[in-house]
Amino acid sequence: MARKKKSMPSGIDPEYLKKQKASLVRRHRQVIYLNDSEMAAIDRYCEKFRVGTKAVLYREAVMEKVLSQLDDNPPTLF
Repeated sequence: MARKKKSMPSGIDPEYLKKQKASLVRRHRQVIYLNDSEMAAIDRYCEKFRVGTKAVLYREAVMEKVLSQLDDNPPTLF
């Protein structure tokens, strides 16, 4: 049985989808250093909650913190 090729939803410009996908590409590398106890805690967390990719864990944790602080402290004009 042949599989059907997924078709793009009608009404959405393919160029728009390409630009949208390109904007999500991660190009900026950041490096962090952890001490032994911090790394052990991360390892325990990943094992307990079955986290496969630590990069996703780090990215989500950092962005959650950054975005919540931006919401709590909006920029002021004066």
